[in-house]
Amino acid sequence: MDWKFERIAGPFDFAEGPVWMGDHLLFTDIPNSRIMKYDPSDRSCEEFRTGTNRANGLTLGRDGTLFACEGGASSFPGGEDSAAVQGRRIVIYKPGEDAIVLADEWEGKRLNSPNDIVEDVQGRIWFTDPRYGDRADMELDHESVYRLDPDGSGGFELVRVTFDTTRPNGLLVSADAKSLYVAQSDPGTDVCRELRRYPINDDGSVGEYEISHNFYPHRGIDGMRFDADGNIVASAGWTQSGPGPMIYVLAPNGRVLDTNPIEVNPTNCCFGDDDLQSLYVTTSDGSLFRAQTDRKGMPVGNA
Repeated sequence: MDWKFERIAGPFDFAEGPVWMGDHLLFTDIPNSRIMKYDPSDRSCEEFRTGTNRANGLTLGRDGTLFACEGGASSFPGGEDSAAVQGRRIVIYKPGEDAIVLADEWEGKRLNSPNDIVEDVQGRIWFTDPRYGDRADMELDHESVYRLDPDGSGGFELVRVTFDTTRPNGLLVSADAKSLYVAQSDPGTDVCRELRRYPINDDGSVGEYEISHNFYPHRGIDGMRFDADGNIVASAGWTQSGPGPMIYVLAPNGRVLDTNPIEVNPTNCCFGDDDLQSLYVTTSDGSLFRAQTDRKGMPVGNA
């Protein structure tokens, strides 16, 4: 089945973080520090939340909690100047309330620019913390994957997970919490643009990674999601080289199962609609696309 992508909203500025909320979709408009809401019932798209400090990745917890990566740093042109010195944190958004901050520093230094985020079956929150764009105000000397572990009293403990990543971008945790997938997506030449799989140990630490798929020298994965069979549906590629902007379907071992071209550089994706068979894709020009697919998304928690 050919996936035919239709632009259903935008373009705005730079769109990311799509998450299906049960009957509508949320996604971030990063430079304008806002979250947009798309309602498929009437095809409307309107502001859902503003003042998000250049929020990037979003995820929906199993209990309905909306988690967000407030990137903060001035990685994108335009938008609110104040966002360059605010954010850089993991937050919870609740309607009509200020953001609840879960993490904003590591060992006394501010996070770089939290990018993407997922929850695993144990209720642990995993996120990437790269820095793209201006690196002048970085306080940390590493770009890592972290995990927020529930502490049993409603809070979380922050744990650093990776010590070998540079520019970690999209990430996934397998349904059995045995594998961590990380998109290692450096810009430039002679760099890593690969999908890595780290085995997750019983204590939450990770072992040595294997390269599931190497996209070099072309643009690698930005954001990704699982389908119901545990395959990885990934936003990758660009107009500048290679096969072009693409939604890949990869087996857990990295073997390419399917490729689906899209006209604009994709940034992230998620399954949605009542049957979880529509794929929503955000793009670098700030648009939201949708296609009917022959695959079904993994339910909330890994969708």
